[in-house]
Amino acid sequence: MPSVDKSGLCEGRVVIVTGAGRGLGRAHARAYAAEGAKVVVNDLGVGPDGSGGSAGPAHDVVEEIRAAGGEAVAHGGDIATCEGAASLVRTALDTFGRLDTLVNNAGFLRDRMLLNLDEDAWDAVMRVHLKGHFLPLKHAGAYWRAEAKAGRAVHACVVNTSSGAGLLGSVGQGNYSAAKAGILGLTLVASAELASYGVRVNAIAPAARTRMTEQTFADTMAAPEDGGFDAMAPENVSPLVVWLGSAASAGVTGRVFEAEAGRITVMEGWRPGPTTDKGSRWTPADAGEATLKLLAEAQAPQPVYGAR
Repeated sequence: MPSVDKSGLCEGRVVIVTGAGRGLGRAHARAYAAEGAKVVVNDLGVGPDGSGGSAGPAHDVVEEIRAAGGEAVAHGGDIATCEGAASLVRTALDTFGRLDTLVNNAGFLRDRMLLNLDEDAWDAVMRVHLKGHFLPLKHAGAYWRAEAKAGRAVHACVVNTSSGAGLLGSVGQGNYSAAKAGILGLTLVASAELASYGVRVNAIAPAARTRMTEQTFADTMAAPEDGGFDAMAPENVSPLVVWLGSAASAGVTGRVFEAEAGRITVMEGWRPGPTTDKGSRWTPADAGEATLKLLAEAQAPQPVYGAR
């Protein structure tokens, strides 16, 4: 990790990154520190399926940041609980005196085909991804609302983490796809509700080499052996996340971005396509005939990941 640039893009900002002990979260935390931010590194240290737990990964990232001259503190609470999310925000305030950016990144997988997916696997993934976004956002938002009502200027940012699975669906990941789609809806609502308090909320749909994507990208995961550009490195996603969490992205809110390798794409969500209006109630047969005509004029949907 390079030495911290004290004149960087995020100089003076305090940033929380959840799930920051490994993979994308670790890359984000290190990138924020390299741009001058003080970072709260949250991680439970669980396995790819959410089992187990260790304080080691979060503390390791903190030590990496400190060794490079940055400032960071570890948080090992469960951010999918009200107390864990509240203590996460308190850790930022008690340690660094403020909070400017929240990066919701924590998650794990319990992949199964729908007919083999049990209720526990559904609930666990919904809990860590969707509830684990909502609760930190709720507690951080309450702090920023209080600041705004007290007359203090707020220039806060939230970066949520969705997925291509949330945008298009992914075979064998019904729980994960539903949770990641829910994060997109949460992002849009939060961007509208928190705007008056000086808070901007955006989401990314990243693709990178992490423990969670080892099976998904099995054929393309290997890093280049010749020292060339590592297209699947998590660090490729972090520059956009850092910019979205900085004051430089002022005016950008309610947006979703795909980020992979050197590519950034602004995703455009549900928009009205072909339409027709009879002006009165349809019969089922007439509604079907009209719908088939509309579908013939509409763009074909993107294929679901893993569909044959």
